[in-house]
Amino acid sequence: MSDQSTALLSLYEALIEHIKTQYRDDNSLTVKSLYKQVQASKQYLAIKQQAKEEELALVEQFLKRDIASFLQEQNASDLSHSPTMITVENTLWHWLSEITDRSQLEWHEVAQDFKHHGYYESGEIVGQGNMVCTACGHESKIEFPGVLSDCTECDNNEFTREALAP
Repeated sequence: MSDQSTALLSLYEALIEHIKTQYRDDNSLTVKSLYKQVQASKQYLAIKQQAKEEELALVEQFLKRDIASFLQEQNASDLSHSPTMITVENTLWHWLSEITDRSQLEWHEVAQDFKHHGYYESGEIVGQGNMVCTACGHESKIEFPGVLSDCTECDNNEFTREALAP
């Protein structure tokens, strides 16, 4: 190996150590941000001054490859980047949001029950729940908010809401 190659290699190794130090200080850096910081570093400028144009192009290719490889190794043990963990996390958040939405809806329905003193009349807008006819006891399951119609069995217009089950 020539003296120039040895000098370039030692500068390159110093540059890689500089990258590792920067990443340890701020592990949120990406390949692009690390590469930009490297291009402004003293070791890179020294390589740029000593290397020929084609050697510099090779150094830049190796640098991009080595930075990507380094970050991949650093993140390999971090489960937060795993597609499986991301899916599990998103599913859990979805379930939690559904529970929250449902409990909000249930509190709204309880407030409506108090407002109506437990009785609803046809023509009123009601939310989710089971409406029970006060005359014949027929149950109508309401899935989505809508206008309450007369009882389909006896044409009565007064209902009570069944207590919501957990």
